[in-house]
Amino acid sequence: MCGGIEYQNHKIYFPQPNPKLPVLLRHGGVIWVRWGKRQNEGPGKFPNGGWARLDSIKAGKWKPWHPRPVLIPADSFLEKDHDEQSHWVNLESGMFVQALLAERNDEHRVYIVTEETPPQYHWIHDRWPRLVRLPDHNKTTMEHT
Repeated sequence: MCGGIEYQNHKIYFPQPNPKLPVLLRHGGVIWVRWGKRQNEGPGKFPNGGWARLDSIKAGKWKPWHPRPVLIPADSFLEKDHDEQSHWVNLESGMFVQALLAERNDEHRVYIVTEETPPQYHWIHDRWPRLVRLPDHNKTTMEHT
């Protein structure tokens, strides 16, 4: 279920303490936003986990966090199969991982949007990050802000 993102030779894993993901800005730059919430953070303003099912978003379950769709620029993402073997999946040029930006009391967190896995990858996992193609977008021109 997308346990990691690789972006410009940075590998970010969900289990890391305080991981942040790159979020694409309209002008092409990137900001880094904290990825989800861990159970060991105790009770808090955000749901546990780092993922948001597309069907739960459509059903309105994320409304309390004022969700906004955002894009994660990534070169690849990590999926673990049922035997806990890691598989890095490369993204084609112009492809982005869709995410949800959640907000509560001026704090933000980002959650990877998931949907059913494409048939050719069902052997890895039953959930998959939602991938979005932006035509005429060159990932190599993005910069950190």
